[in-house]
Amino acid sequence: MRSVYLVAYDISCPKRYRKIYPIMRGYGEALQYSVFRSELTDTELHSLKELLWPLLNHDEDRVMIVDLGPIEGRGDNCVEFWGDPIVTPHERSATII
Repeated sequence: MRSVYLVAYDISCPKRYRKIYPIMRGYGEALQYSVFRSELTDTELHSLKELLWPLLNHDEDRVMIVDLGPIEGRGDNCVEFWGDPIVTPHERSATII
């Protein structure tokens, strides 16, 4: 059974952030910078945790995973947005001159 998860993270090092962001894009939809909505099975959630864990500096970084319940439940109804519409963050790239 799939559940809806809200995953938010605060990564202090840009190098680590650049590794985590593409992983998260593969597991959910960006709601804001560093905040994702994911529909995951227990196995997929475990896989995501296994991918993120070794990339984190556990003294400086933080990841929050909130289980909002089954997809058929209130998972989509318990998050409220105000202000700007939901947009996917722009890809960042460096230009070397």
